[in-house]
Amino acid sequence: MNRLPRGLHPVAWWIWALALAVAASRTTNPLLLLLILAVLGFVVAQRRSDAPWARGYRFYLTMALTVIVIRIIFRVVFESGVTPGDQILFRLPRIPTPSWYAGVQIGGSVSLQAVLSAALDGARLACLLCCIGAANTLANPKRALRVLPGALYELGVAVTVALSVAPQLVDSVQRVRRGQRLRGTGTGTGRRGLRTLRAIAIPVLHDALERSLRLAAAMDSRGYGRTGSATRASRRLTAALLLAGLSGLCLGAYGLLGSDLPGGLAIGGFAAGATACVAGLAIGGRRVSRSHYRPDPWGWPEWAVSACGLVSAAGLCLTVGYNPAAVNPSLYPLQWPSLPLVPAAAILAAGMAALIAPPVGERGRLALAGASQ
Repeated sequence: MNRLPRGLHPVAWWIWALALAVAASRTTNPLLLLLILAVLGFVVAQRRSDAPWARGYRFYLTMALTVIVIRIIFRVVFESGVTPGDQILFRLPRIPTPSWYAGVQIGGSVSLQAVLSAALDGARLACLLCCIGAANTLANPKRALRVLPGALYELGVAVTVALSVAPQLVDSVQRVRRGQRLRGTGTGTGRRGLRTLRAIAIPVLHDALERSLRLAAAMDSRGYGRTGSATRASRRLTAALLLAGLSGLCLGAYGLLGSDLPGGLAIGGFAAGATACVAGLAIGGRRVSRSHYRPDPWGWPEWAVSACGLVSAAGLCLTVGYNPAAVNPSLYPLQWPSLPLVPAAAILAAGMAALIAPPVGERGRLALAGASQ
């Protein structure tokens, strides 16, 4: 039986993606990192929509590959030394550095272990970028704006515009070029250089201006961003609570990351900061009055998708049922890493989100047409 198509709640996709990011941050095993990338690609391919923001996952893959290459280049150029037992690949000319720049040398011997270590660190960061890219691809940024607290209204609007303006510009360029080719006035007529840029840029800017005016008229007609009755005292109280909360969070994070602060003070500061931030957001949210049209449901698919992601994070954070050394294999001695079964099964469980989430996009429209018949 085909399920009716609908978009999954954006918070569920973000919980799923951030949980996979936590799992990726806990390992340097290349097999597990490749498995995380495969799960991300499979879910994105199965459950992305046809919206403009859902076409940017290739950009995140390109950025991830660039991060790996840059990390390797920096490790090769700014090599900090060779450990006894390393396998030397090649030697670069060493550039002398001043005394105040001690600890880092430019050039010198480059070992295989150093290159592999840089590649694994870059691959872990690449997985984190792909997790954020998968969340941006699967979750509707405009729908995610609805669930933000009212105190973060302006920030949410800015983030939503930033996430959607680039895909909309790409879509405008494609439509303008398609129209020019149909009229015989596009890039295929022999024009190159600034003339072609001017022929495309002006219609794209005109289309973007028209879209902005239509969006502004639609938002104004719906009373979007209507402010409530907030007094000056409530605004000052909100600012004071948020400032105190952020200070407490910084103090708690500093203490929990291994400083000389007592453990009780660090945990207490973090808890007090979080409480103050929540109170500030709750009080500040009163100044924005929202009307909800077609609110996003939170049903069993949202719970199941979130649980799939949390299973992957728990499988790598709780070292139960496997050797912790298999998650972060050592390069000494240099050998092929093993695949721990429990973390691999936890990561594969995150891939079940592609089967649990309701269909969207073209597949969703076909399913809806079949259900109506």
